[in-house]
Amino acid sequence: MSVRLPRTFPLPTVAVEDAVANQFRLVECVARHFEGRQLLETDAGVVPGLGRPRTTARVEAVLADFFGAPAAALVQGAGTGAIRAALGSVLGAGDPLLVHRAPVYRTTGVTLRGLGVEAVETDFNDRAALGRALASGRFRWAFVQHTRQRAADSHAPGEVLAACHAAGVRTIVDDNYAVFRVPACGVELGADASCFSLFKLHGPEGVGVVVGARDLVERVHDDNYSGGGQVQGHQALDALRALSHVPVMWAVQSRTGTEVAERLTAGEVPGIAEVRIANVQDRCVLVRLDRPLARALPAAAARYGAASYPVGSNSRYEITPLVYRMSGSALEDAPELAEWTVRVNPMRAGADLVIDILRRALRDLGAARTAPDVPAHTEGS
Repeated sequence: MSVRLPRTFPLPTVAVEDAVANQFRLVECVARHFEGRQLLETDAGVVPGLGRPRTTARVEAVLADFFGAPAAALVQGAGTGAIRAALGSVLGAGDPLLVHRAPVYRTTGVTLRGLGVEAVETDFNDRAALGRALASGRFRWAFVQHTRQRAADSHAPGEVLAACHAAGVRTIVDDNYAVFRVPACGVELGADASCFSLFKLHGPEGVGVVVGARDLVERVHDDNYSGGGQVQGHQALDALRALSHVPVMWAVQSRTGTEVAERLTAGEVPGIAEVRIANVQDRCVLVRLDRPLARALPAAAARYGAASYPVGSNSRYEITPLVYRMSGSALEDAPELAEWTVRVNPMRAGADLVIDILRRALRDLGAARTAPDVPAHTEGS
């Protein structure tokens, strides 16, 4: 069997002790921008002079403060809406945009087509190629996805951003699945803007944020002048409340994922041939099976409590471990893994539950394969 997982280069994680410090620092930022009663009151509408609810503006100030940026804008449309708002504020039809040579996240692809920009690819893993592209003088803006577009991506996002800055190219970063998981997000690494979903950080559905340079954020606010397009005060405050516990939760999840990978590698679960930690969208454990059962495994695992599919890949709806196919962009890059590999995210669970679910599900599939006259279970394939 020639299918193997590629070598992966996981992004750094945040230790639990550091996550506690980040959580405390976030609450300090809240206290700087809210009086006590304001945390229990919300408003709505296009407030004269602000163009958005006062509560929304206060939450934006908290986020800008926490990430060390001049400004922030809450937007509708979650992470996709944030990326669209940021790119649309600085690019027009036909403008060249430097991007990584790899499958793009599907909704980002829709945004690029809708804006009509010319997405020019270069391999960010190749420093020389990136240097040549930047030296061409062709680009005003580059777009960087913080987490891996390909499982085998090896570049350090901070180094890419630094190279762009040195060449006078401004940068917008897709920080979905990275914020609070890595020690520093894009804007903290020098990008002009970070865009990410607050729904993926346990906030309400549909809320995203652009945090970064004041000129870019002000254009986002100017473009979003409609009353119906505002993030209302109750949505903004709901997102802020959720953020107050996310840093520690994400650190615990990263630690648990590492434990799961180590125990699977040690052979605790029969039927697993290879294991990798990877940032293919969310940080997860890639599990290659010793037989082509990847399409059947999610349904088998769901019978023991695993999530059947992602909702926001770390939204407030997700509690039990996720056992699911690889992301669409990852499979576009490596379609041969579809029958052999699943991704596993512990979500809020401990390693014991993850291991138990995988063991029981693979045992069921093995029994179905070996029992006479009983076909393999293929629900959800």
